[in-house]
Amino acid sequence: MGLAAGIVGLPNVGKSTIFNALTSGKAQAANYPFCTIDPNTGVVVVPDERLDKITELIPTKKVVPTYIEIVDIAGLVKGASKGEGLGNQFLGHIKDVDAVIHVVRCFEDADVVHVESSLDPVRDIEIIDTELMLADYETVERGVQRMGKSARSGDKDAKAALATFEKIQNSLSKGVPIRRLTLTAEEKVQIRELHLLTGKPVLYAANVDEKSLKGNALVDAVKKRAEEEGSAVVILCGKLEAEIAELAQEDRGEFLEGAGLKEPGLTTLARAAYKLLGLYTFFTAGEDENRAWTIHKGYTAPQAAGVIHTDFEKGFIKADVYTLGDLEKFKTETAIRSAGKIRSEGREYVVADGDIMFFKFNV
Repeated sequence: MGLAAGIVGLPNVGKSTIFNALTSGKAQAANYPFCTIDPNTGVVVVPDERLDKITELIPTKKVVPTYIEIVDIAGLVKGASKGEGLGNQFLGHIKDVDAVIHVVRCFEDADVVHVESSLDPVRDIEIIDTELMLADYETVERGVQRMGKSARSGDKDAKAALATFEKIQNSLSKGVPIRRLTLTAEEKVQIRELHLLTGKPVLYAANVDEKSLKGNALVDAVKKRAEEEGSAVVILCGKLEAEIAELAQEDRGEFLEGAGLKEPGLTTLARAAYKLLGLYTFFTAGEDENRAWTIHKGYTAPQAAGVIHTDFEKGFIKADVYTLGDLEKFKTETAIRSAGKIRSEGREYVVADGDIMFFKFNV
């Protein structure tokens, strides 16, 4: 679906280290600000044990998991909205992503300089938020001016949009990011064209040292801040994750056990980012390919079919649907069908997370 999450944060908080471990990309990681000059994009698999269970019962030639794109964006600094550091070019890169992974430094290390010369994760979050809000304010201000001209000419739609723009502008002037506002569906549509930065959902990644994998006082402060706005926090150690990423798959279990982890922190991060984007997964299964497909929550069967191919949506007839629970109980698709557990769903069916589907279409 081309959905992407952007990694942001102050310089030297561990963004590129985490990105390198998380994705197939290899961004430069160095102990100085702005070592990431261009946004680096990588693809990260979203681990899903349901696909593994399907493949155990339906052997296939090829297994294709779902994924999201991760964009590593260079560190912002105080004054970025006015061009400080690398400035607005990176604010522009954030506009292109669907959600934000905000990496916050929650570890002490005298060898890694902090751009603000002291360690305070809540202050760091506020710096980023302030810069994004300042950039949004300028965008909305231009929108108010533009929409105001149309509204004065009697355009009803422009008047309604102007009221929404002014509501957003007032919120930003009070230091409240857009994601903390309750907006109607109509208001969301009205501001969509502005690509506002603080309207994107945020997941905080608390980057800790190896001794703080269960958390520390700095993480607690981040959690409290995140709770205020309804955001989630994932704790991970970027340095440790980088080491895990270098290991062969068969060697990771012992390493994780030694570190007291059930799974890599980045696996948790990938799942959390997927959830943050409001995504569901459905599956197709057969002897040629078992595949996980990404859709938005609320997609109907024809819309889900369109994710596979536009012709599937245009010529949609119906979808045969069953669950992993049925597959685990009856072992084969033939047995599921004999038990009457395969449902035939039409155009109005809303796909559930985890559905196994076979589409029938005619073009």
